[in-house]
Amino acid sequence: MQIKVLGSAAGGGFPQWNCNCKNCQGVRDKTLNASPRTQSSIAISDDGKNWVLCNASPDICQQLLAAPELNNPDVLRGTGIGAIILTDSQIDHSAGLLSLREGCPHQVWCTREVHDDLNTGFPVFTMLSHWNGGLIHHPVVPLESFQTAVCPRIRFTAIPILSNAPPYSRYRNRPLPGHNVALFIEDTLRGTSLLYAPGLGEPDDALLPWLQRADCLLIDGTLWRDNELASLGVGHNTGKDMGHLALAEEQGLAALLGSLPAKRKILIHINNTNPILDEDSAERQSLTDAGIEVSWDGMNIEL
Repeated sequence: MQIKVLGSAAGGGFPQWNCNCKNCQGVRDKTLNASPRTQSSIAISDDGKNWVLCNASPDICQQLLAAPELNNPDVLRGTGIGAIILTDSQIDHSAGLLSLREGCPHQVWCTREVHDDLNTGFPVFTMLSHWNGGLIHHPVVPLESFQTAVCPRIRFTAIPILSNAPPYSRYRNRPLPGHNVALFIEDTLRGTSLLYAPGLGEPDDALLPWLQRADCLLIDGTLWRDNELASLGVGHNTGKDMGHLALAEEQGLAALLGSLPAKRKILIHINNTNPILDEDSAERQSLTDAGIEVSWDGMNIEL
């Protein structure tokens, strides 16, 4: 199983277009040892030719240009992407569907709750119905495994996780289980597995067995501290408000990752304010010492 990290940043990317925090300004003027990043998305393949896109970032066009292995030179128009899976209906994971309109119809797997949000508060499915058949919805039922025709060797299972619904959802601050899922992704031939959870508000007893089972974790690294935005003067929401568990809290994500047996533990969906983006920072060193990696755009993982 091949995993390609197309984008590793949280919403807004890095540097964020309207942000002059220390991180964003530092990467712009090259005084910070950090790399620019686009918004979170990965692609999965069982043969290196056909791919499943997991989340459609607003930066998807830029990401595809930077990933030639997802190209398909055998067709006049098209790519190697044959299926799309959404873990939630957040803008940074679904707005890229609009940029993919010239390639419709697309086969899209998502839960009933995500499909509802993308037909109401942010009606992408409705809008794209005007482009060559639009988005063809394949319902995802939490805890029921499914496979796609394009990568038949790979089995996906959606695991409900505690987080929040998007600001435009009618279920904001009272999400249903299907509003946010992690993906447990298995190579049925090799027996290897990945848990992909780019948005995680709080690990619970239902998620823990899946975290313990995976060979590789590709998981939410949005914030270092829960009050990070407020402390830097760039926002008011806490990580918990947005549905993300901070890394460095006493009961934070870094401590949890340290207790898990996975061979690789990798962070994705990293906010522009997070000090771990600075490769020379003490925070980054602490992750390295704990065996926790920070993903980057273009990172390749093979399981």
